[in-house]
Amino acid sequence: MSLMTVSEVASFLDVQEIRVERLERESLLIAKDKDVEGKPLFAREDVEKYKVLAERLGGI
Repeated sequence: MSLMTVSEVASFLDVQEIRVERLERESLLIAKDKDVEGKPLFAREDVEKYKVLAERLGGI
């Protein structure tokens, strides 16, 4: 399992970092771990699945 930082997820989804943090708070993207600063880390597979679902529903 490959973990992605908030900035990597934001870049992958083409959104701002604050949006990724909000998705995590709202449990739309589930963090698998926290980094040394306490920021969430996400599984690459989960982020890819979220992107597909969001595109099907009309966008992120």
